[in-house]
Amino acid sequence: MLELAILGFLYDASLHGYELRKRIAALTGHVKPVAESTLYPAIKRLEKAGWLRRETQPGAVAAPRHVLTLTAEGRTELRRRLAEPAELDLSDENRWFTLLAFLRHLGDARQEAAVLRRRLAFLEQPASFFYDGDRPVRAEELDDPYHRGVLTIARATSRAELDWLRGTLKELGDDPDAK
Repeated sequence: MLELAILGFLYDASLHGYELRKRIAALTGHVKPVAESTLYPAIKRLEKAGWLRRETQPGAVAAPRHVLTLTAEGRTELRRRLAEPAELDLSDENRWFTLLAFLRHLGDARQEAAVLRRRLAFLEQPASFFYDGDRPVRAEELDDPYHRGVLTIARATSRAELDWLRGTLKELGDDPDAK
């Protein structure tokens, strides 16, 4: 998801590494802070693939800084990754939020709706964090207030997202309730 975030942020504007790192941290930092030792090798991989280029510009006060710009090939790669997310990108909430943050860059309502429909299908499957054998356990069945809290909060979050997904699909001309 780090590479997706890099491509996504550079889609809108060229950035130097420090600014890019700040933006990625704002998106995912509460979950997984981005270390320089992780970010810069990812940038080098994307540069080597031809998806971004680095230009050295004089620094305003200090040393020269490296500004990163997305190439046409990088834009194509970003759109490919957005249009064809892996199942884990749809089921893992943190990966999903990163994907969702840049989904508008697809620029095609049908492709965007297809991704949203896949997330909707995932959320509509019966699931729980706790099971009795193979059966998902509901919050109302639990005596443990903390397990009950996890399920209650997850249910509220899922309902809010389901409402948002259905509404957004309607806006995109793909009404999930009409089928």
